[in-house]
Amino acid sequence: MLWWRDWRTRHFLLPQFDAVGKAPEIMHPASVIVFGSNIRLGNFPHLISTADNCIRLTAMGHRGGKATIDIGDYVLISPGVRISAGQSISIGNACMIAANVYISDSDWHGLYNRTRPFRCTAPISIGDNVWIGDSAIVCKGVNIGDNSVVGAGSVVTRDVPANAVVAGNPARVIKEINPRRRMITREALFADSFRQAHNLDELDKMLLSGNNLIGWLRSLLWPRRGD
Repeated sequence: MLWWRDWRTRHFLLPQFDAVGKAPEIMHPASVIVFGSNIRLGNFPHLISTADNCIRLTAMGHRGGKATIDIGDYVLISPGVRISAGQSISIGNACMIAANVYISDSDWHGLYNRTRPFRCTAPISIGDNVWIGDSAIVCKGVNIGDNSVVGAGSVVTRDVPANAVVAGNPARVIKEINPRRRMITREALFADSFRQAHNLDELDKMLLSGNNLIGWLRSLLWPRRGD
């Protein structure tokens, strides 16, 4: 069924983006929800979503204004990630965004007038090789420096310097990363793009082995462990 997934990705999902780089890998294209325009993916993006935990990318400007989402090269986006732009969200190269992360550049409603949307909006900029942990929240106006790590469950309300580990609510620096040590980023996975594509295809074949019509009917009528 890999051919069906790839066909669906090419014909239904990718045309919804304003630009997509080379060799996108989309694990479940039906569960990637794209709303709005000016949403761009770089080279070698890897989007992992599931039917019960969609990835949602939304760019919705105020009063006809343009909101933008720009995602760099070699970026990993995991199940349940929501990226919502009322103005501008920029994500650098080789970033890793774990499951259920929420990134939003707007409060969407005012503190005192809650009938008016798009209040208190400020751009978000995330540098290269940033790792955002499970269920973290990145709020409006935040800049995150290169190589930094946001701990799981953190709420980032202020800028994060480069080469820092932050955690908590609100997130604070708890550790520094040595910038002089060699840093291996996701870009290294794609040094040989043909080999990487082959490895991903082999992984898909292994995970999807037995995933056919007969196997599906058997799982409904005679379920067993592992279905």
